[in-house]
Amino acid sequence: MSVETVKVSPVDEVLPLPRLAALGFQHVLVMYAGAIAVPLIIGRALKLAPEDVAFLISADLFACGIATLLQSFGLTQWFGVKLPVMMGVTFASAGPMISMANMNGGPEGARMIFGSIIGAGIFAILVAPVISRLLRFFPPVVTGTIILVIGVTLMRIGINWIFGNPVGPTAPSLVDPANTTWLNDVRGLAESGGAIPPVPANLALSANLPNPAYAPLSGIAVAAVVLLTIIFIARYAKGFLANISVLIGIIVGGVVAALMGMMSFSKVASAAWFAPVMPFHFGMPIFDPVLIITMSVIMIVVMIESTGMFLALGEMTGKPVTRGMLAAGLRTDGLGTLIGGIFNTFPYTSFSQNVGLVGVTGVRSRFVCVAGGIILVILGLLPKMAALVESLPTVVLGGGGLVMFGMVAATGIRILSGVDFKTNRNNLFVVAIALGFGMIPLIAPSFKQWMPHVIHPLIDSGILLASIAAVMLNLFFNGAEEASEDEIRSAALAAEGGH
Repeated sequence: MSVETVKVSPVDEVLPLPRLAALGFQHVLVMYAGAIAVPLIIGRALKLAPEDVAFLISADLFACGIATLLQSFGLTQWFGVKLPVMMGVTFASAGPMISMANMNGGPEGARMIFGSIIGAGIFAILVAPVISRLLRFFPPVVTGTIILVIGVTLMRIGINWIFGNPVGPTAPSLVDPANTTWLNDVRGLAESGGAIPPVPANLALSANLPNPAYAPLSGIAVAAVVLLTIIFIARYAKGFLANISVLIGIIVGGVVAALMGMMSFSKVASAAWFAPVMPFHFGMPIFDPVLIITMSVIMIVVMIESTGMFLALGEMTGKPVTRGMLAAGLRTDGLGTLIGGIFNTFPYTSFSQNVGLVGVTGVRSRFVCVAGGIILVILGLLPKMAALVESLPTVVLGGGGLVMFGMVAATGIRILSGVDFKTNRNNLFVVAIALGFGMIPLIAPSFKQWMPHVIHPLIDSGILLASIAAVMLNLFFNGAEEASEDEIRSAALAAEGGH
């Protein structure tokens, strides 16, 4: 292998600055909605003042950028997987943090949450080398299945971007206001001592009125414009234009949405131009051992999911993920989480939606994500710019989401196409059953309602369930030794293809 070949490795290629900026901004737009969702949820659960919730969002963007720079650019040989990775808040941590917020609200609750995050970050840094030793249990039949499940799971996000979330203001059905009025009148009569028996405390009205905010035709039309723009650019454009097809689609969709009056710029006008992000904004963290253990368990979940993401990126970029790379990447998940706790924000992981963008664009340079990290830091320090990006309706992202998340699933299928199903039919069982496990939280989200609440965060992720199922089934059918040989053979083929 020549020195020149190493220098022009697609993952380490430094593109011209204008291209880096455009491609980095494309990554930021794709992950932005997910990045600000958790701060909004936790800030409201803590019942913080609006200005504190806005601060959480800015702090989150700032820490997202720092974590992304550490992961993509790297910091010594110990930190950074050095692949095109964008880091964002893991949704796996939202449930436990909401529970903590419900127990203790306000700044004190925030300090308890941040204390648990700092402790979990240190824990993740220490155990990352142990988790990385599991790489031999991830042969192509396992990684292909996990990546397929990641793509299919992400489809739900893209579809909800288009039509609306199934709960909350955009739920498909609403409770009829007339029914609510009637029930309140009945409650009043019962409380006044009339002949009407008391209304049961847990009585709730059924939502049976179609919600005009769910799946409006205008939103579907905007998403269709974005999707068609991406398709036409992918078909007819060449070079750099083809690489930024998703960005162009989002910009076109944003212009159409603005012309249709679907964008509000009121938050942009009221936001400040500059606001520093200071550590320990709410005071010194409170380190509760039970909460730290809870969040540490979440970090194990995050690191197993991250392993799947890194392996997916290794396949997409033609750069096989070694044990050292995996350990450095997982260690950075911990370091990013530690930084998050210090800067008043949350646990971090590689964002899977951006893995899909790598597949769409075919741009494998990690410096694109370095540029995205710099943009995130700037957005965190410039609230007005962050508010401008936030004003983009999610329907605009929806059209691009179908393409990007489908690309992740397609990568999983491509990996599985190289697996021997003809002479080793046991591989069919591995894929079939693990795929089924991965679909459980997607199809039946309430399946865990009778299970101990403490394990809910562990089984709420279809990606994690599929990962565990695929690894265990492969061990049962094929054994660890065979899996290790498959991994070596796959890595050798990928190395030949990448060089």
